[in-house]
Amino acid sequence: MRWLSALSERPTLPEALRECASRIEADLPSKPDLAVLFLSQHFQPAYDDAPKLLDRLLKPKRLLGCSAGGVLAAGREIEHKPGVALVAAVLPDVALSPFRLEMDGLPNPDAPPGAWAKAVGVPDRKAAPSFLLLADPFSFNPEDLTCGLDYAFPRSVKVGGLASGAVRPGQNALFLDGACHRSGAVGLACVGNMVVDSIVAQGCRPVGQAMKITACEQNRLVALDGKPALKAVEDLLESLSEEDQQLARTSLFLGIVVDPFHTGASKRDYLIRNLVGLDAESGTLAVGAMLRPGQIVQFHLRDKQASADDLDLMLSRYAASKPTPPPAGALLFSCLGRGRHLYGVPNHDSEAFHKKLGPVPIGGFFCNGE
Repeated sequence: MRWLSALSERPTLPEALRECASRIEADLPSKPDLAVLFLSQHFQPAYDDAPKLLDRLLKPKRLLGCSAGGVLAAGREIEHKPGVALVAAVLPDVALSPFRLEMDGLPNPDAPPGAWAKAVGVPDRKAAPSFLLLADPFSFNPEDLTCGLDYAFPRSVKVGGLASGAVRPGQNALFLDGACHRSGAVGLACVGNMVVDSIVAQGCRPVGQAMKITACEQNRLVALDGKPALKAVEDLLESLSEEDQQLARTSLFLGIVVDPFHTGASKRDYLIRNLVGLDAESGTLAVGAMLRPGQIVQFHLRDKQASADDLDLMLSRYAASKPTPPPAGALLFSCLGRGRHLYGVPNHDSEAFHKKLGPVPIGGFFCNGE
């Protein structure tokens, strides 16, 4: 098994892909079984061309990827400027089964496990595949998919992120093999001689009280506990210390309780999602996730120290477990709220990873949710 990653800051997509592909080809012993591609939003006009361009350059057997608000690879993180991150892997004795889903194509909540297995193209549930998942936050609710996969494949690892870089539906891109999609979710089921370990570090702390969504429209939060969403934020800000009020201006997030039967007493029970916009006239908030009435949510703050400490703890625990064999490669699904904006320095999370786990090839992007 061999993994490699490459990064480019070239201003045009053909140049950037050519640079990444040439770096990978120089060290890869054969054509890759898998390529994972992340493109910053600066390349939005050329998204549709990316799969075919990469196929001509590298000819991967499988391609997975998406648009990004920022990309990372080869130990560097590129934010707020053009960037392409490419990961390629030779995976002997590993079968990669691609799938694409839309919300209206998901099995219903009462469907048996076999229906979920069929939806992702894995007829043998005993195979316990690992799943790589990417989704568009404007059109797809990833929690519905992950809950279904947990039901059908309870022993499987599921990792991934929500495409970023867009401000409205249709602007994100999802790449699967030779196609570029603008909605739904794409993924790979990985079966065979490969173990996928997941490390989760959120680094957020809850503020205020847990509330129920009483009105919403897709990803737009309309009311919490019967109160306009923006009014709920204003009331929250009034209750915070001056220091937290300052932090909330740039690092306020919405935590959505994962288990609807749980009260949300622990931060680990929340999925942290970005606030991507607000409408002062209507008093609504745009959230980087599909919402449902009745969900329990709580606002969260992310601060530099909590994020750094949580990441250090999770990486230290994993390193102390001495995984055998050692990791051959890694995908990093960071958050748009992290990076230079949070830490004040570039490459923080990538450097933390390499400090704990050594020179493992790594690539990824800054997600709208993980």
